[in-house]
Amino acid sequence: MDDKSAVDIDELSFWNKHQFLLLIFFVIVIAGILVSVGMILYNSSGAAQLDLSRPGYVDVRDKTIDSTVDFKNYSNFGIINQSSIDEFKDLYDEQANKTKAADAFKGDPLSPDALGINNIVE
Repeated sequence: MDDKSAVDIDELSFWNKHQFLLLIFFVIVIAGILVSVGMILYNSSGAAQLDLSRPGYVDVRDKTIDSTVDFKNYSNFGIINQSSIDEFKDLYDEQANKTKAADAFKGDPLSPDALGINNIVE
């Protein structure tokens, strides 16, 4: 019986002997395909042109308008007490009201004006 199992192991096909290596190879190929599809979508959708963190847009960054001048951010440090909770609720309600004011069924809800995105100053 030991002789038969030894023969069976020797008669394994190429695919059976190298299953793990083939699995790793196919996983890398599939990951490469998915990354390529993601990059194609990133470039074709126009998102690449909006990404000012790219090195090619260094000279354009200083021409953008900072629209966060009137935006007050909630501090992520400090003690949590009733006054800090009230401050958070006030800031949250202010932003929620801005969001509710946008009419999603009229005009273009994704226009730069509706989203509060200022254009680049030339």
